[in-house]
Amino acid sequence: MIKRREVLKALSLGGVLTAASPPTARAAIRAEETTNVTPPLPVLADEQFVWRAVEAMIWGMPAVNLELMLQASTRLKASVNQITYWSRLLDWKCQTLTPNSDVIYLTPFFDTRDAGPVVIEIPPADDGVINGTLMDAWQSPLEDVGPAGLDAGKGGRYLILPPGYAGQVPEGYYVFRPATFGGYGLLRSILRSGSQADVDKAVAYAKRIRLYPLSAAQNPPETAFVDASGTLYDATIPYDARFYEHLAAVIQREPWLQRDRAMIDTLRTIGIEKGKPFAPNDKRRKQLAAAAKRAHTLLDAAFERLFDTPFASGSRWTFPTSSAFAVQLTQDFPDPNQYAIGERGLLFTYAFFAPRRLGAGQFWLMTHKDAAGAPLEGGRTYRLRVPPNAPIRQFWSITLYDRSTHAFIREVPFTSRSSQTPGLTVGKDGSVELFMGPKAPRGLDANWLPTRAGQRFEAMARFYGPEPALTDKTWTLPDIDRIG
Repeated sequence: MIKRREVLKALSLGGVLTAASPPTARAAIRAEETTNVTPPLPVLADEQFVWRAVEAMIWGMPAVNLELMLQASTRLKASVNQITYWSRLLDWKCQTLTPNSDVIYLTPFFDTRDAGPVVIEIPPADDGVINGTLMDAWQSPLEDVGPAGLDAGKGGRYLILPPGYAGQVPEGYYVFRPATFGGYGLLRSILRSGSQADVDKAVAYAKRIRLYPLSAAQNPPETAFVDASGTLYDATIPYDARFYEHLAAVIQREPWLQRDRAMIDTLRTIGIEKGKPFAPNDKRRKQLAAAAKRAHTLLDAAFERLFDTPFASGSRWTFPTSSAFAVQLTQDFPDPNQYAIGERGLLFTYAFFAPRRLGAGQFWLMTHKDAAGAPLEGGRTYRLRVPPNAPIRQFWSITLYDRSTHAFIREVPFTSRSSQTPGLTVGKDGSVELFMGPKAPRGLDANWLPTRAGQRFEAMARFYGPEPALTDKTWTLPDIDRIG
């Protein structure tokens, strides 16, 4: 027990020190005391807590989007500084957001925290083509690679440095200094045709990519490739309290960006704080689930409004984001007076990856309505006529997704058709008619895209190696017509 006279003695000594110290010294003591005390969290009303959690979901969407893919790879026993890839064309079990099932996908996940600088080698475009982008932990693009990227098809060594790296940087590398330790690449090995032989060739070419620490550059180890084919790889967004668990994991692992410091206190008030476990009680967990549901409603309404601005006049197809936001995103928000986290959050609810050179390697159009403006219903039958002479250097494809998740429609035999699909029926004028519905038209299986009754769907048109006639709209993609 502390005796009364000891307390009085301590108080008396404190008074002597205060009286004897000059004002600047007393101020220094008070400042030191203040910096060693964590301010208490404000007491939030329930509604305020929910709205802060809504803000956190929208702000944190790109980082959680990437975290979900990393966790899906981890479940396959892959780890950072390895490459997850698909040894065949994607099927519905790849539950990522609007992927393309007409290319070979590779996702190298890098992390420089323990490994130090990391090298990613892209092979020259001699026996194949790599199209893709390297990104930081917020999916802000560092650089595109391959013929449409920085190496212009000559191949190259891309060097990723840790934040604050002060070591020597060797010559002969494309050097990047992201503000995060982690990141990934979305890389695609492009097929010359849809034949199995060319699929195998694209896979073999893709496995010439290398990933290793700079410290081992003189004798690089074998790159680890982990095959995700045939396995459920679920990275769809969970609109419930689990989202915040993933966000908390990212916050613990990555440094704060200066532009995001305003979010530090918002996250603290919902229980996400560096150096502390995220452990909401039952009440808060229910409120987080309610916030996630509310954020989903807001984001989905914003997704619908995307289609109010068609790509071509009178069309139901639109570019998947606004042109103004695309400029911000591809340059990592260079304007200090703009930071469109709302549009960024929206984009990463239905897509992953952001290119540096928009439209150079591929171009996208998206719709979820037919020519009459009605939603695309999985129990109906539709037709899309792709006109001849599509302005592309490589190929076009049409892929269908579940409108509710923006991932592949589950349990369908295939998810896309392209100008390279084996057996595709082509009209005498070079046009192609594609059919979408629960059953294939007789004799036109290769021109059929399966849907599921009772589910709405959406369509993505991709153009690899786009030519100017596409972007200047002298060639346009017609709307999807309902025929049954």
